[in-house]
This record gives sequence, structure tokens and C-alpha cells, in this order.
Amino acid sequence: MPESPPEAVRAPFAYAVIRVVPRVERGERLNAGIVLMCRPLRFLGAAIQLDEGRLQALDPACDVDEVRAHLDLIRRIAAGAPDAGPLAALSQPERFHWLVAPSSTVIQPSAVHAGLTSDPVATLEHLLRTLVG
Repeated sequence: MPESPPEAVRAPFAYAVIRVVPRVERGERLNAGIVLMCRPLRFLGAAIQLDEGRLQALDPACDVDEVRAHLDLIRRIAAGAPDAGPLAALSQPERFHWLVAPSSTVIQPSAVHAGLTSDPVATLEHLLRTLVG
């Protein structure tokens, strides 16, 4: 009997949804991105997709350019971009923990969730499509 091909190794990962809360006192929020870390595969990434129309519907006075700049900084810190400041120079786990730390600002992470993946890039894209897009 022929051997079946080996299954791809599945490694644990953790992720958080990045939310925009334009008026904290109202508690309304808009999912705008995902931060995902897979330590065994040495992956940390963030994907951003801001629906500006929905954001403006929640708060017409919201500065969309400022929100977009903060979301882009999250993506650049996750990537370890040299121009993203001292946080981007931290190790991947330190950057992830900093990015998903609870905050009461306009940009807020969800609780951290976990799963298994053999392809963290594809998982990040899937989570972005299903939870944000």
C-alpha cells in the first residue's frame, strides 16, 4: 500500500484583531486589522484593511488620515521596519506583546486568540478576509 504524503507541520499561533474605536465613550468599534505571531515558525505579521466609509459613518469627525497612520505603524512595527521606532527593534515576541497589550485609545486590540497553522502568511490573510473584510 503506498504511503500517504506527510501532513504539513502545524504550529501554534496567536492573533488579535485590531479595532478602531473612534469615540471610546460610545463603545462602537470597527475591525481594521490582524496581528499574528507564530513563534515556532518565527513569524510576526500584521495586515490592515480600513473601511473608511464605515469609519466615517461611526464618527464623521474622525481624522481618517491619523487613524490610517497609526494602523500603518502597527504593520511596520510587526515587520520590524527600521524606520518604525525603537519598538520595531524588539524581538518578535516582545513586539507582539506590545502590539496586543490592552489599551483605551482609538486603536485597540481584541483579546488574544490561538490556533494552529502550517502557513502563517495564508492564515493572516484568511483571518483578515473573515474577521475584517
